[in-house]
Amino acid sequence: MTLRALRAALGAFAVALPATLVAQQPKPTLVVQITIDQLRPDYLDKWAPQFTGGLKRLLQQGAFFTQAYHEHATTETAPGHATLWSGRTPSHHGIVLNVRGVADAQMPLVLGRGGGASPWRFRGSALFDWIRARDQFSRALSVSRKDRGAILPLGKAKQQVYWYGLDGRFTTSRYYADTLPGWVQQFNARDLGAQYLGKTWTPLLADAEYPEKDSVSFEHEGTNIAFPHPLVTDRRRGLDSLTAYPWMDELTVDMALAGVVAMDLGKGPTTDVLAVSLSTTDAVGHAWGPDSKELHDQVLRVDRALGRLIDSLYTLRDSSRIVFALGSDHGVTPMPEAQFPGTDPRRGRVDVRPVIDAARSALVARGVETDALTYTDELLIVDRPRLAASGINADSTVTSIRNALLKLPGMANVYRVRDLPRLAATDKLARRWRNALPADMQVELAVTFKQGYYAQTTTYASHGTPYDLDAHIPVLFMGPGVKPGRYTMPVRSVDVAPTLAALAQVIPFEAIDGKALTQALTHQPKSTDRTKGSRR
Repeated sequence: MTLRALRAALGAFAVALPATLVAQQPKPTLVVQITIDQLRPDYLDKWAPQFTGGLKRLLQQGAFFTQAYHEHATTETAPGHATLWSGRTPSHHGIVLNVRGVADAQMPLVLGRGGGASPWRFRGSALFDWIRARDQFSRALSVSRKDRGAILPLGKAKQQVYWYGLDGRFTTSRYYADTLPGWVQQFNARDLGAQYLGKTWTPLLADAEYPEKDSVSFEHEGTNIAFPHPLVTDRRRGLDSLTAYPWMDELTVDMALAGVVAMDLGKGPTTDVLAVSLSTTDAVGHAWGPDSKELHDQVLRVDRALGRLIDSLYTLRDSSRIVFALGSDHGVTPMPEAQFPGTDPRRGRVDVRPVIDAARSALVARGVETDALTYTDELLIVDRPRLAASGINADSTVTSIRNALLKLPGMANVYRVRDLPRLAATDKLARRWRNALPADMQVELAVTFKQGYYAQTTTYASHGTPYDLDAHIPVLFMGPGVKPGRYTMPVRSVDVAPTLAALAQVIPFEAIDGKALTQALTHQPKSTDRTKGSRR
C-alpha cells in the first residue's frame, strides 16, 4: 500500500469517528488558485450577460468582492502573483518588479527557449507552505504561460511548476527538477500547440454583441488593428506568437488538467493545491487596450476556458471538497490616445530621460560610472557609497533630480522614500509606495505621473501605477465554506491568501499583512497560539 493510499484509508477511518472528534466541515481536498492576468473587475459587470462558463458560475455561486485592491504601487505581474497567494505586500515578500522577479541565470530551463528562473528573490512563505506545514503529504501543481505566473503563486516551494517554453512545450527550471516527469513529456509530445498554426482568431459572437469599434488606429501599435487575426503557419514564429492569442489559455488549461490526472491531485485525504495563471488577457490588453473589441472577446473566451477547467475538476473529483479563489495580478490604464484629445503623439506622456541623462552625465564628469544611478519602472536607486567615495553628496544629488522631475509636464509627485512612512497615513498613493518597497532596496525616489499618463517610450496599453485603474482587481471565492453573494466593502489583495487558509483550515505560520474575509465564510476560522496575527 502506498503512503497516499494509507492516508486515504486513515481518512476513511476518521470519517467514522464520533462527530465530536472531527471538524464540523471536512477539509477541502483541492484548493484551486486562479489568477487572470490583467483582469479588471468592471469587465465582469459589463459582460456578465454574455458569460456562459466559469466566470458565470463564479459570479452566481461564489462570493464576489467588487472593491478589492492591491495596496502596493508597483502593479505588475510578478508582485501581483506573489501578493495574492502569500498574504503579504512586496515590502515583505520582496518581489517588487517584473525585472526583479524570477529571472535567475543560475537555474536554466530544462528545455525550451527563455532565460533561467526561480523564486530566489521571494521572501517568507505562501499559502501552500501553510497547507504543507499541516500535512507533509500535500502536493501542488502550478501552470502558466509565464514563468513568474507559474512560480510565484507557490512561493519557494519545490513542487511541480511549469510554464510555456515558447516552442510549443511546457518547461521548468533546474530549481525544480533536472528532467521533466513522464506525464509532462507525454503532454509535450502531443504537440497540442501545433493545431493552432494557421488558425484565425475571429469573434465568438455576432458583431452586434460588441459595442467597441474594431478599427482604432492606435491599437496594436497601428498594425493588425481589426479582426480577423490569423496566426502564422511557420512553426517557430507561430508557436512563439501563440502567447498573444486566446488559444494559449486553452493550452494552459489542458496542461493543468493533465497534471491533475497524472498526479492524482485532489483525491484526498490531504489538501492539494492547483495554481493556474491565465496570461492571454494581459497580452491582448497590452496590444489592443482595455476598450477594444479584442479584449472584450478575449474575456468571453476566458469565461469559457474557466468553465472547462471547473467542469472538468468537478467531473474528476468530489465537487463538495474543492475550493476556488480567483484574483488578478493588476488592472490596466487605457492608452493616452484614448484619454487625451488631439493628435500630438507625445500627449499624455512624460519623458524623464533628459533629467536622468543629465544627472548621469554630471556623475560621469566627476568620475562616477553611470550605473551608480539606476532609474527603472519609476524608481530611482542611488549607490550612496560610490558617490561618497568620489566626494559627492548623495542627498544633494537626489534633491536636484527630484526638483527637475517635478517640473516635467504630467508629473504628479516625486516621493522621497524616506518620507513614505510619515505620509502613508493620509496619502493613499504614498501608502501604496510604502507597501511596495522593502527597506533594503535602497530606493531614493518613487516617481508618480498624473493619472492616465504614460512614460514617453511606452507605445502599448500598460499598468504599473499606484492608481485604482491598475490596482483594482476582482476577487472571488467558491466552494464549501463560502457564503455566495456580492460584497461591496473595500478589501485588499493580501486578504485572499488568509481567506483561503481559513477555508483550508490552516494557519499562517508567520506574520502576514492580510486577514481572512470572514463575512464570506460560513464558519469562522479558529485562532490558535500558532497565529502571529495580521500585520496592518
